[in-house]
Amino acid sequence: MSENQVSAPIAAEPKPAGEEIVRVVDVQRIYPLGHDKVTALKGINLSVHLGELVGLMGRSGSGKTTLLNIIVGLDQATSGKVFIKGTDVTQLSDATLTELRRRLIGYVFQSFALIPVLSAVENVELPMHIAGVPRAERHRRAVELLQLVGLGKRMHHRPFELSGGEQQRVAIARALSNRPSLILADEPTGELDSTTGLQIMSLFRYIATSENVAVIIVTHDPTIMQIAHRTFEISDGVVNQIANPVPVS
Repeated sequence: MSENQVSAPIAAEPKPAGEEIVRVVDVQRIYPLGHDKVTALKGINLSVHLGELVGLMGRSGSGKTTLLNIIVGLDQATSGKVFIKGTDVTQLSDATLTELRRRLIGYVFQSFALIPVLSAVENVELPMHIAGVPRAERHRRAVELLQLVGLGKRMHHRPFELSGGEQQRVAIARALSNRPSLILADEPTGELDSTTGLQIMSLFRYIATSENVAVIIVTHDPTIMQIAHRTFEISDGVVNQIANPVPVS
């Protein structure tokens, strides 16, 4: 998929259920606030499967990032359970959680978080280098992924030589480097213009289906409703599925 190609919004259709990767069961998160308590999440139930893109929308403070952090064990639910590939992550030690995140989860952030002194291909290789993947194999995989995200001809450029959209594509390729089952993206279009944001959303959907990866995107961007297979809105700690609009042809 070329960055210069703007994909049209895609109407969400029923998605045949692949393997369940994430299951959230009755999750509550309550924070103490002086003598009071603030309930950030109120009995959340949610499942995500391989091959689908799921959007989580909500205003700032609605609880969407809290839910994302609980799913990966960076925050602890007050009650309820979270399963990743059938494993209850709420019962795991910190060391086991770290290993699970390294093996199964890729991350994409709003700020791209690329290493400025490394080229695009070196940035994508880095997680594989840390994981001990042999040099030839990690280079082959990095080149393959940069071609997948439309940057095959830009792989030797460093971040400052790339546009914002190109940098986010590098970040997406890096998130895929260790072949995760789940990609979590927190406001991945927050620093991009609307046209580039649409391209990135479309790329996430393409990757979910072509790579058979589950993708969860936390966003304010209403474009997600036209791209995701399913979209949920979190409001006042409650999650509800919302109907995806049919795009104008």
